[in-house]
Amino acid sequence: MELTIRQANPDEYETLGEITAQAYLRDGLLDFGESDTYLDELKDVAKRAAAAEVLVAVADGQVLGGVTFVPAGGPMADIAGPGEAEIRMLAVAHAARGRGAGEALVRACVDRARATDGCVRVVLSTQSAMRTAHRIYERLGFVRTPEWDWNPLPAVDHITLLTYELTL
Repeated sequence: MELTIRQANPDEYETLGEITAQAYLRDGLLDFGESDTYLDELKDVAKRAAAAEVLVAVADGQVLGGVTFVPAGGPMADIAGPGEAEIRMLAVAHAARGRGAGEALVRACVDRARATDGCVRVVLSTQSAMRTAHRIYERLGFVRTPEWDWNPLPAVDHITLLTYELTL
């Protein structure tokens, strides 16, 4: 299997949106399940692609997963500040896990950050349950930054996103 990482094509947006939504749902990452309003954000790849770079991992002509790379702030950034790029919504289809797609997508984001003028760091937010993703980040040199952990829904006390950074 030859894995290719490239920018998502518009005709792949629906597929990637469904992969992302199903990854979050099946892994129990949405506090409100199918009624979670974040599900619509996960599915709306066209919106992400209009404001950031959406990458896909493809093998044998099939989309295995994707990620949103935010090179320098903008509407898709949650925590990135000046000189920082951000990784968002990393997801790999359940059937494709364990084949290196997730790590390849993160590496592609790091490579893009290194090629971005003035970018000195890559940041990301993750849920505590995303242990496989944490292992990828740590293997690639990301470190936890607990001082930047945050809650995207302040009205819901038990939601805290963990943060990581990689200094370039």
